Amino acid sequence: MSKMANILSFSPAKSPMSGTMGAVYSRAPALLLPLIGLLMFLAIWNGVAKSIDTSLGQFPGPAQVWEQAGSLITEHSAQRDKADAFYTRQEERNAARVAQDPTYEPKTREFTGSPTFFDQIWTSLYTVMVGFLIASVIAVPVGILCGLSKSAYAAINPLIQLFKPVSPLAWLPLVTMVVSALYVSDDPMFSKSFVTSALTVSLCCLWPTLINTAVGVSAIDKDLLNVSKVLRLTPMSHLTKIILPSSIPMIFTGLRLSLGIGWMVLIAAEMLAQNPGLGKFVWDEFQNGSSESLARIMVAVLTIGAIGFILDRIMLSVQRAVSWDKTSVLR
Repeated sequence: MSKMANILSFSPAKSPMSGTMGAVYSRAPALLLPLIGLLMFLAIWNGVAKSIDTSLGQFPGPAQVWEQAGSLITEHSAQRDKADAFYTRQEERNAARVAQDPTYEPKTREFTGSPTFFDQIWTSLYTVMVGFLIASVIAVPVGILCGLSKSAYAAINPLIQLFKPVSPLAWLPLVTMVVSALYVSDDPMFSKSFVTSALTVSLCCLWPTLINTAVGVSAIDKDLLNVSKVLRLTPMSHLTKIILPSSIPMIFTGLRLSLGIGWMVLIAAEMLAQNPGLGKFVWDEFQNGSSESLARIMVAVLTIGAIGFILDRIMLSVQRAVSWDKTSVLR
């Protein structure tokens, strides 16, 4: 009887392979569903594009957009080859002049070719990060102040509610006039279009970080505040050991929202300020009016969306790295 019980109670040991296959099967829906959604989007896009005729020709489908993406990559490589050849010739001429006249001081000139699509991507990323950092440096301390002091919040809240809904298209003319009046230099470090775009981004992505920081600080558990009082922490220790660690999830929620808003605002700002980024690329292609322009604009639209998604994932990764409470991190 005991032998029969042992036989019935026997269960074969799970092999590592079976555990691996189980993990693959459990993750299959998470991998397949986004792929299915993407394929459905491409199929619908391809079908709808064939039925839309514009003044510039048929609306581009996935195949035409893919072709123009390849053309933009080729143009970038060709432009880099021209730049390399230009600098090589310049170095050879300078070397020959120095060989003839050792007192000659070589002059280096920058390549003046038009920026490529990838150059414009870098310009947009650089601009949005400058504007985002300016806004964050202002918003986080002010948000902490509003969260700690009801009087400060009562004083600043009307300004938040007044300026938060203002469109970047309303800010841009004012910022342009102020920059033109104040940023005057014979040899400026940054172009006026870059300063205008960065400041417009800052003004529009300031508010989500400020509001979420204030909410996060004001919602800190009272027990933690009492611990700080019992331990008689200095104001700086209270800030670094209690306030910031407890409010980091809400601060990063605001930062993620601000970065997303800043990236959207930047494209409109670059169109109007003519800062040489993705916004200007879209505007130039629209003004160009060639049969390839729509496909190139779609390449820019997809690139803008992909970069926005990557920036959000980067901020999420930073939040997970610095937050002590991993369960509070939103996906």
